[in-house]
Amino acid sequence: MTDSTRIRYRNGFGAFAAVMLSLTALVLSPSLGLPHIPIPPKKGDAGRKTAHTPVRDFTLIDQEGKPFRLSSARGKMVLATFIFTTCPDVCPLLSAKFAAIDRALSKQKRDDYLLLSITTDPERDTPPALRAYAAGYKADPRRWRFLTGSREQVEAVWREFGVNVRVSATGQVRHTALTTLIDRQGARRVDYYTEKWDEREILKDIAWLDSESKK
Repeated sequence: MTDSTRIRYRNGFGAFAAVMLSLTALVLSPSLGLPHIPIPPKKGDAGRKTAHTPVRDFTLIDQEGKPFRLSSARGKMVLATFIFTTCPDVCPLLSAKFAAIDRALSKQKRDDYLLLSITTDPERDTPPALRAYAAGYKADPRRWRFLTGSREQVEAVWREFGVNVRVSATGQVRHTALTTLIDRQGARRVDYYTEKWDEREILKDIAWLDSESKK
């Protein structure tokens, strides 16, 4: 083996080792934005599904550290989804769609709606973490709440909405990708599974429920 061949071999091996070390660190460290793998919805639930299911009241803590009770939103249209702040893919997309919906409704000068982003990672998603995350989407806490609480509290909310959450040994969070529209009387009316729904679809459903309430 010539000297130049030895150098090329060492350089190639060094690059390979660096890549392998980086991949190992990513797998072993739960704080490095592990891939988000949503739990698929049950067979027959995927896509858009209408419902008429009352939601039981609950109390969690918002990004300002203040208690939020669902019943306090009675009389408003409520759009809720489930996210965690360190998610690198699906959750930011859901949050960006919520921001677009917020802008659209705000342009209509409406104050009769509320957006809820409920954590699936309460240990890391403290009020300060949620507040920093909310700031990235220019979320006004008067119209958009990011909610957390003790694991026991948020688990009760997950069960109420049928959201399944699993955490792997490496800290990877998996959860059902559910967004749901709650009417002014506090009943779930439309469920949207996965992140593939369009903002215009939800705006149409809000208009539909508005017209229904006027009958």
